[in-house]
Amino acid sequence: MSDLIDDEGPDGPSPNSPEYTVSEISGAVKRTVEGAFSHVRVRGEVGRVSLPRSGHIYLDLKDDRNVLASVIWKGTAQRLATRPEEGMEVIATGRLTTFGGQSRYQMVIEDIAPAGVGALMAMLEKRKAALAAEGLFAAERKRALPYLPRVIGVVTSPSGAVIRDILHRLGDRFPRHVLIWPVAVQGAACAPEVARAIRGFNALPEGGAIPRPDLLIVARGGGSLEDLWGFNEEIVVRAAAESDIPLISAVGHETDTTLIDYAADRRAPTPTAAAEMAVPVRLDLIAALDGLEARRSAALGRLLTQRRQRLADLARALPRPETLLNFAAQRLDRAAERLPAALSARVARERLRLSEAAAVLRPAALRRRVADERRRTEDRAARIAPALDRLVRQRRAELVALSRRLRPELLDRRTVSGQEALARLEARLRAALASDFDRRRARLEALERMRAGLSYQETLRRGFAVVRSGGQVVTTRASAEQAGALEIEFQDGRLAIGGRPPRRARKTEEPPEQGSLL
Repeated sequence: MSDLIDDEGPDGPSPNSPEYTVSEISGAVKRTVEGAFSHVRVRGEVGRVSLPRSGHIYLDLKDDRNVLASVIWKGTAQRLATRPEEGMEVIATGRLTTFGGQSRYQMVIEDIAPAGVGALMAMLEKRKAALAAEGLFAAERKRALPYLPRVIGVVTSPSGAVIRDILHRLGDRFPRHVLIWPVAVQGAACAPEVARAIRGFNALPEGGAIPRPDLLIVARGGGSLEDLWGFNEEIVVRAAAESDIPLISAVGHETDTTLIDYAADRRAPTPTAAAEMAVPVRLDLIAALDGLEARRSAALGRLLTQRRQRLADLARALPRPETLLNFAAQRLDRAAERLPAALSARVARERLRLSEAAAVLRPAALRRRVADERRRTEDRAARIAPALDRLVRQRRAELVALSRRLRPELLDRRTVSGQEALARLEARLRAALASDFDRRRARLEALERMRAGLSYQETLRRGFAVVRSGGQVVTTRASAEQAGALEIEFQDGRLAIGGRPPRRARKTEEPPEQGSLL
């Protein structure tokens, strides 16, 4: 660059001045800037922050008048204890360089830290307000701690005094199965490791080889704000808020407060206090159970005494069993005494009803019904034969008509099939006719038996007699007294009383032979 200036004359650049390419000019500027500002510390406010997928961090450092573009390469960004956020006042250490592709200069940051505790507190309050606005600290999100967890997961450093205090306190109060997830509790690796531990415990399956904890404790001893900063990172807060397992935050001493305390379900002032929150005192539980058992036994004894006394009072109010049975036995005896007379009266009433029903059924009516049925059957029998002949002739005519339309080679087969069907139909008709005749003959015979059983001759055989006067049946005493002569008919004949000599008994007329309906 100095050579270019020296070659200029009083009237401007000399025509013999050397020519430079754009890349040469850009490289010369880059060397000049990097040589003059190879190590600088810049204080400013973080402006725009960009986090692309490459892992680099692009940001602006600004004051009230100027802006300095800056970049933190991926390897450096992974080692940072504090990630820059917009509005945060920081002190950045690095070197200046140029970016020839856009003709700009920028700072390559190798380390960045808040500019004092005030800057950290301002950034903490800003982050707390943003996370609270999302509802991560809401009281309705917090879950109740299990009363007696089977397995407790502890996220802490395995080499510190914190884990020994927790295990010792759990052993004193109520020994439980403890799973330890070792993490870094300070530095750049603290936040991602704690978040992975919380999510890892939640990812354990129920009933797996490694038991899933019922309660989580995130613990760390006391320290400065910078030492506890990992528990203020957004990744840790979100992991605690998303945990399905109830979580106790025990970070720092009682006066120390981190953002994970707001996202956790419970905050413990110390790791020892977290162990006390996790489990009850076993001896206190045993004493409480003994007291409850004593109260239960006493209450059960009092209840039994009260029920026994109540039963005795009720038993005194009940009558004696003999008294209850005596009245029932007396009623049974009275019923037994009345039973024979009641049965006799019932038999007499039923016999009278039977006699009245038998008187209504007259033999002449039965004879007429039998004759009607016989005539109806004979009439149907006379009509069935001509009807069957007509049906056969009709089917035969239809068969002849169909045979004319059939081909000669199929006629024989159709004719034989029709004849066989016709024969089957005729056999079925004849079988049905014979069955109907048999059924009607059986019905006629049953009616004849009923007529014979209900005739007055059967009544005479049972010891009764028929009294007549002048050919009329005498049914009352007054009619018998007025009659000049009486005729009494018995089973074996008739006897005349008074006036005329007795007539010889006529044989009971037998019904004519019905003969066969077929």
